[in-house]
Amino acid sequence: MNLVLHTYWRSTAAWRVRTLLGLKGLAWDAVPHDLRTNAQQAPGYLARNPQGLVPALEVDGAVLTQSLAIIEYLEERFPDPAVLPADPLERAHVRAFALAIACDTHPVQNLRVLNMLRARGLDQAAVDGWAREVIEGGLAACARLIDGRTGRFCFGDAITLADIVLIPQLANARRFGARTDFPRLEAIETNALAHPAFAAALPAAQVDADPA
Repeated sequence: MNLVLHTYWRSTAAWRVRTLLGLKGLAWDAVPHDLRTNAQQAPGYLARNPQGLVPALEVDGAVLTQSLAIIEYLEERFPDPAVLPADPLERAHVRAFALAIACDTHPVQNLRVLNMLRARGLDQAAVDGWAREVIEGGLAACARLIDGRTGRFCFGDAITLADIVLIPQLANARRFGARTDFPRLEAIETNALAHPAFAAALPAAQVDADPA
């Protein structure tokens, strides 16, 4: 199988897929697209992904888009180690946590939305304040979703989709100065980053990383 990931080092959505690929032990090649220069809007890439977003994953020539759809495909194709619980109710809880970030938090504060706010006249302080408010509300809700649960990760001692989505969002929170002092979430982050797959997926470890 030939896997090609269209990515950007700081994209939290691409970060999720990088983590999953690492957890599954899958080899892949990176094709970076610099979102700061709108490289993802180039005609060649739009032919692959009409949304002009990253990530996109080429699987033996077929193109998959949307990070959670990509992750679920890989989960079904390579079920070990599983990142979705076998129990249907628990699986729904894990998906709900992940979607709280992937659908209701991250998209409202991503680069595309922030650029739209700037284009409509908001200054940088207001744009950053928007991002902080959105992120803090999302993380607070996620902390409540797993309130009372124990274990090293969101839903026990096994890594799930919830952890894969959470870790990039915590990093994004810090970029905007949003509060991350949710003790359970911070403990999960510490445990996750000790895992080689999470460490390898970090932005600084990517071929297109730009510390500036």
